[in-house]
Amino acid sequence: MRKLLPVLAALGALCLASVASALNHDNIVSPSAGEATFPLVAKGKAATLIVDADDFKGVHHAVDNFRADIERVTGLAPRISDNPLAGGWRVVIGTLGQSKMITHLIESKQLDASAIQGLWEGYMITRVGNDLVVVGSDMRGTIYGIYELSEQIGVSPWYWWADVPVKTSAELHVAATPGITDEGPGVQYRGIFINDEAPALTGWVYEKFGDFDHTFYTHVFELLLRLRANYIWPAMWQPRAFSADDPLNPQLAHEYGIVVGTTHHEPMMRYHDEWGREDRGPWDYTKNEAALQEFWRGGVARAKPYESIYSLGMRGDGDHAMSAETNTALLERIVADQRSILEGVLERPANQVPQLWALYKEVQDYYEAGMRVPDDVILLWCDDNWGNIRRLPTPDEMGRSGGAGVYYHFDYVGGPRNYKWLNVQPISKVWEQMHLAWQHQANRIWIVNVGDLKPMEFPIEFFLTMAWDPAGMTYEAMRDYTTKWATREFGAEHAAAITTLVDGYTKLNRHRTPEMMSPDIYSLTNYDEAERILTQWRDLVALAEEVNAALPESARAAFFQLVLYPVKASATVREVHIAAAKNKLYAEQGRALAANAAAAHAHAMFEQDAALAAEYHSLLDGKWNHMMAETNFGYTYWQTPPIEVMPAVAQTRPQSGAQPALAWDGSPFATGRWGVPPPTTSALDIYRANTSWVEVFNRGDTTFNFTVKPADTWLQVTPASGAVEAMQRLTVDVDWTQVPVDTTTTSFVVETDAGRNFTVTVPIVNPAELRPGEFDGHIETNGHIAIEAPHYSRAVGNGPIYWQVLEDYGRTLGAVAAYPVRAAHSTPGGEGARLEYDIFARSTGELNLELHFAPSLDYQSGDGLQFAVSIDDGEPQLLNLDTWKTLQTWEKAVGEGVTKVTTTVTINDPGVHTIKFWRVTPGVVLQRLILGNEASFRNKGQGVLPSYLGPPESPRGATE
Repeated sequence: MRKLLPVLAALGALCLASVASALNHDNIVSPSAGEATFPLVAKGKAATLIVDADDFKGVHHAVDNFRADIERVTGLAPRISDNPLAGGWRVVIGTLGQSKMITHLIESKQLDASAIQGLWEGYMITRVGNDLVVVGSDMRGTIYGIYELSEQIGVSPWYWWADVPVKTSAELHVAATPGITDEGPGVQYRGIFINDEAPALTGWVYEKFGDFDHTFYTHVFELLLRLRANYIWPAMWQPRAFSADDPLNPQLAHEYGIVVGTTHHEPMMRYHDEWGREDRGPWDYTKNEAALQEFWRGGVARAKPYESIYSLGMRGDGDHAMSAETNTALLERIVADQRSILEGVLERPANQVPQLWALYKEVQDYYEAGMRVPDDVILLWCDDNWGNIRRLPTPDEMGRSGGAGVYYHFDYVGGPRNYKWLNVQPISKVWEQMHLAWQHQANRIWIVNVGDLKPMEFPIEFFLTMAWDPAGMTYEAMRDYTTKWATREFGAEHAAAITTLVDGYTKLNRHRTPEMMSPDIYSLTNYDEAERILTQWRDLVALAEEVNAALPESARAAFFQLVLYPVKASATVREVHIAAAKNKLYAEQGRALAANAAAAHAHAMFEQDAALAAEYHSLLDGKWNHMMAETNFGYTYWQTPPIEVMPAVAQTRPQSGAQPALAWDGSPFATGRWGVPPPTTSALDIYRANTSWVEVFNRGDTTFNFTVKPADTWLQVTPASGAVEAMQRLTVDVDWTQVPVDTTTTSFVVETDAGRNFTVTVPIVNPAELRPGEFDGHIETNGHIAIEAPHYSRAVGNGPIYWQVLEDYGRTLGAVAAYPVRAAHSTPGGEGARLEYDIFARSTGELNLELHFAPSLDYQSGDGLQFAVSIDDGEPQLLNLDTWKTLQTWEKAVGEGVTKVTTTVTINDPGVHTIKFWRVTPGVVLQRLILGNEASFRNKGQGVLPSYLGPPESPRGATE
């Protein structure tokens, strides 16, 4: 198949104010006339839509929808005619070789369609005389051209599925000279798998449609075509069977132009639930070959009139692995028999029938063990169900005539934990992995598991947009995508804020999916981690509420579905879990009133979660009732719990009277308990200009007063006095212009009127030998150095290899990866491609170097994903990412969204050094580096403290 790139002709000097913002092409539609524009709607009249009666039914369906779209935008419904002699302004719509009118325009030399002749799904929108012409190279090409105009006049593909308001306009004028020429997609089959559809989608479908019949699926088909998709695996959870349940389902899919397939464990266009509807015996080819062949033969016969892709092979009953005794010879025989059935029923050679073999889970092991299928069968490689592609074609495999594709996931039921409630897919991750797929010529099929469909609107459209034009979806285009999408849906005024919201909530959701959350994830005491996470979520909620208030009422239902609900609901989950964590810590420390307040907040947020779902279900008179019915609390293992359970919280009773106590950052301890060390805050250092804190709290039921008395005038503790009923946080800071050089500690006393006083030590880092601005590198503080990967000192390429910063990728600041991804492996050392990080180290000896990566997998046969590290000019250590070393390492990596590799390095002398990160294989995405051993009493608490994300980045000495 050709690698086909969309081509948009420039509009030249013609500048028009567009009606709407389109994602795929520059706007050619305006609310006002310009030089040589075509009046689609003008002066109270609409152009006639001309379509040949003999054109494909799918084209007629799309024309009917286009007519409705024009009416939605302008209030005027155009006339549809098949009369080629109809007068006036006309939009002539047709397919090459199918429309007599288009044939006449070509034969009379009025239309040159050679740019799309013979292409897969190409189209043109152009001007011929007084006519606007939409012509497709095939049926779907014509349909995509029609829906391109629908989007450009102001109808979002999500106008029905997410209630995005139509951009109304009294007039519509099209700059049709030279118009748009799109040579078709880069990926041949692009689609979605509706899966794990109970209880949310199922409840909604049963209420609104009665069943998963054609009245439901025609909405899905229309959406897919508006998104320029062409392929579907229909919903198949028991008791669903797309073709058996409603014969109009496959018939209308074919009419509309949607290619239907079956999932990775449903061979030969037969749905899993169908097998058990009759007593056919065991699902075992060694024992029941004849019944299985007859079953499959019936599936092929039923699908014969329609465009389908046939899944080959066989897994165990119910999407399980086959028995341990299964051998590749048996599976190869199964495939051979299935192909014989295809030839016999379809009456053509098997190599003329689209087929795929899904290398899902253990099936890939059969392939690696030597099992093969004929070259014309598409190899559908799969991710690990968590968005990390397991395997891609090798150079030898790229030569197969059937080519390859990818089955990807936005939703999953399985270990380490289901994720099916909300979108947890940053498009930066999707881009990085699917770019690998594109570069390795996995371009025949891209299909993504979208769960209930509804909550995944944004990543679905990105995935399908990238599938249409993988070459055009560069990293820079991906970075602009959210803003373009937000502009189309909600207008340019709010696009920047909505970009922050959508990119923000998906990034934070990928820290750890909502279903994977528990109260012990984020540290309450180290690095202020939990509070920093809460602040990020609360900032997003505040911004979302601000945007919502500024939007017109007509846009709020869509904004709630696409932005506000996922932001607020995701934030609410974190509020519940962190409040429960605070309750536990405070109860252990004896903060009675504070513990009870945290418990009350957890309960309130748990109720807010239910209230938000109820608000979703009440939208638009209940249009989307049931769609947020997924369980998002109470998971204890991979499967969905039967009911939602809030994390446990404790209720406490305060002591009698005023009972002052103190807690401090970097420690889980509090005063007043045996064996607790004296209060010592985390160090304040001149390089970070950071603050620390202590919390004065009450174990009793009577308010007390406190006063702070610093030992030095330059020590600033705020507030310096006050009353404490439950607790009060004090911020500890210094005036660095007054701190004497080489000062190592200071202190302050917290005096209370309840008879208890506390002395707090504050470590100070203000050395004479290295001052801010004297060194442009990361400086060790608190016994460690933490570096965000994009903050390198130098990025050294080699030949074609260059380094790309992936902004905002991963759990913290971003990431860095080497490109191009098809470049040959590198030998580390010498002038090889590398990242260099200059550091100033105070610790010496053998230190841990922990590197954080995207949890990528070994997608090529060989030695896996490799890299190397060295210090200064030392010998590089060759290391392997090895995300799937064991099931446990993989579960930890995907659960936390990061693979951590730790090695040891030696620094002999304090001072300036360079950490070098060497490129060895492509596909390695570096996020962070942390140098330093774990903190311990032995080294006076210096080092790396326990936390989920790791310590904040160490200061760079060039910053004054």
